[in-house]
Amino acid sequence: MRLKSIDPTTGRKIATYEEFSSSQINQVLENSRLSQLHWRKKSIESRLDYLNEMIGVLNDGRKEFSILMAHEMGKPLSQAEGEIEKCILLCEYYRDNSMQFLKDKIIKHDTHECFVTFQPIGLILGIMPWNFPFWQVFRFAIPTIIAGNSAILKHASNVQGCGFEIENCFKKAGFPDYLFSNISLSGNNTESVIKDSRISAVTITGSTPAGRSVARVAGENLKKTVLELGGSDPYLILDDANIEKAVDACINGRILNAGQSCISAKRIIATEKVYLNVLEALEQKLSEKIMGHPFDEVDIGPMISLASRDEVHDQVLMSIKSGAELLLGGSIPDIDGAFYPITLLADVKPGMVAFDEEIFGPVFSLIMAKDEDHAIDLANNTPFGLGAAIFTENIKKGQDIAKHKIEAGVCFVNDFVKSDPKLPFGGVKESGYGRELGIHGMMEFVNIKTIAIAKD
Repeated sequence: MRLKSIDPTTGRKIATYEEFSSSQINQVLENSRLSQLHWRKKSIESRLDYLNEMIGVLNDGRKEFSILMAHEMGKPLSQAEGEIEKCILLCEYYRDNSMQFLKDKIIKHDTHECFVTFQPIGLILGIMPWNFPFWQVFRFAIPTIIAGNSAILKHASNVQGCGFEIENCFKKAGFPDYLFSNISLSGNNTESVIKDSRISAVTITGSTPAGRSVARVAGENLKKTVLELGGSDPYLILDDANIEKAVDACINGRILNAGQSCISAKRIIATEKVYLNVLEALEQKLSEKIMGHPFDEVDIGPMISLASRDEVHDQVLMSIKSGAELLLGGSIPDIDGAFYPITLLADVKPGMVAFDEEIFGPVFSLIMAKDEDHAIDLANNTPFGLGAAIFTENIKKGQDIAKHKIEAGVCFVNDFVKSDPKLPFGGVKESGYGRELGIHGMMEFVNIKTIAIAKD
């Protein structure tokens, strides 16, 4: 089978990649196993030295990598360069903090001298998506490798160019061969790799159905998983919110990547008191946003494919049929490429597709809540639980709602949800489990080993 990279702006084929054969995969896994056995013996200090080289590689190649992302998945150049910058920040963070994270922890005990040590567990398979083709990979691979493991990447079929370029980054930075490897593999043939005895654990960023499938196979083989899955993030705008700042945050949290993000602002829930003000501000500000070629100064480029564009359009039409009011967008433009305009739906209610399902595109769903309590109920009325945001001038109240009342793994107050190297990231309910980033992300793929020595 051949994996194809298609430029969503033009519809033209960029490149074709032959799927790895069973023997090729076996060779990669075996070489990765041997590389990891040597790597794990290195001191943490010596592992960290490689990150300075990686930072240099990313800096030198930021323009080249950004152009590749723009071609393979339509990300505007400015956003692509921001993605590379974020990868650099991640490398700097783990360079500066991993020694402390992985340091043995002394445990006070009456009868034994005890400490906890953090040991690598082996080969980690990362099944990564196309929407952030560098960032998603780096945020799994860097802490995994610095902890003493090796990383195997099964990247999305349509961004294989990015996958092999990342592999090349590790080579240029001087990391041992096969410590990081990209394998060209279709989703249908991934199960055999998960089952392979040399794979110790699996992390996936993808849809909820894909996560269920991976978790099933990994569970049957007693392998740990980290699942970062879909989301339908609620953004609550309360009576006392700063409307302009709240709307700006909602827009920034939705149009990034043409709305193709698991943590974008998919459901904007405004209380009755401010609903019309929010609607007016959204309509005005969104009408000023520019859609166009990712190499130009634009706010959104194309979606990943015509099929994805058409699916989003169908979701919009079904929502309108159910009673949602179309205020902006909502039609397929008569131009080449997988473009879909910024779309604003008002008067969205439970039972409509725009409320109940994840819309993976530049669609704003505005929902009216009677009051604060109703807004919270609406926010939690979803099978997902990845991110959420609350907008209020009462910071104490916002913190309380975020901490105690919203069912999500990440909750921001007066800002849009974003991942950050310093902060653990992940979801609850059908958005998955486990955490990436921060100290918690590094701890996912280590053996947390207790050592106890009897006192005389």
